[in-house]
Amino acid sequence: MAKKKVTPERIEAAERQLKDLQRQVEYDTKDYTLELLLDKFEKGDFYIPDYQRQFVWKANNRSLFIESVLLGLPIPFMFFAGCEDGRLEIIDGAQRMQTLREFVKYKMKLNKLAKLTELDGFSFDDLSTATRRKFLNRTFRVVVLDEKTTTDIRQDLFNRINTSGVKASDSEVRRGSYPGKLTDYIEKCCKNELFISLCPISKSKAVRQERFELVLRFFAYLNDYKHFGHEVNPFLNDFLAKNIDSFDEQQYEVDFEGMLNFVKKHFQFGFAKTQNATTTPRVRFEAISVGVALALREYPDLEVENVDWLNSNDFKVLTTSDASNNEGKLVARVEYVRDKLIGAKVNDCDT
Repeated sequence: MAKKKVTPERIEAAERQLKDLQRQVEYDTKDYTLELLLDKFEKGDFYIPDYQRQFVWKANNRSLFIESVLLGLPIPFMFFAGCEDGRLEIIDGAQRMQTLREFVKYKMKLNKLAKLTELDGFSFDDLSTATRRKFLNRTFRVVVLDEKTTTDIRQDLFNRINTSGVKASDSEVRRGSYPGKLTDYIEKCCKNELFISLCPISKSKAVRQERFELVLRFFAYLNDYKHFGHEVNPFLNDFLAKNIDSFDEQQYEVDFEGMLNFVKKHFQFGFAKTQNATTTPRVRFEAISVGVALALREYPDLEVENVDWLNSNDFKVLTTSDASNNEGKLVARVEYVRDKLIGAKVNDCDT
């Protein structure tokens, strides 16, 4: 379809449309304490309209939100709209409001916190009196649309808020949440030219810190894979936090560089499945990189004649995507590669 030309008439029409629609949205900003928010929500002064989604946050999401409030971290604005009867309709913030009520009013217990681990299992009543007071006095900023704002505009705003943003990837969150020596070292590894050439990543994934994710998984699984449960994010967060300023950089460099050089020498397509692959599956990278590094720890001068087992059905089963969060599969796939390499070593490599 041919593009419309930008003419003086179209520019004038666009300006009229913009001014007209801008006049339809008038708003004010207000600050409410958490205690006042909950009080008005309980009374029905603030309410959730029918077009809002139901309470869908999982238990872990609820706990992490409460943790953010306790830590005093910035909380995104809520969006309300005035009604003719004086009430305020919650356009965006229903999940947060209901989570706060669950915690303060209905004995919700915190679980799997990222920072305040000593509070795991705590309810609101278990907090000290001082902490409860500070929590209830925490201020939330609310954008309140004028009551003349139409229902269509309110629903449009709700849809835009909940669909236009791009949620930060787990790796982006980790990278920003755990500054320190290990994070800096992983960043350095991400720029390794050999790693980049052996491990193809699409541009879209690269900008979302996929290389950081892969390198972190390599070090975490290599050094602690036998303690992996079934949840990747808590495992990686815990490993990064515990080792953030106290890790053996020399050993890490030996493991990483040695693994890359071995893969370059013995794996035709590096970590990729084919020569022209534009991306690298995480489970395949984990299996090969960690398995190789484990083998090299036992035999630093390891040499093998071939890696034909890469095309076997066993390896394919162990590196399917649905195996990524399975404790047994992780152990099985990295040890499968390790054992295949050690079993195929040439006779003089360990002399």
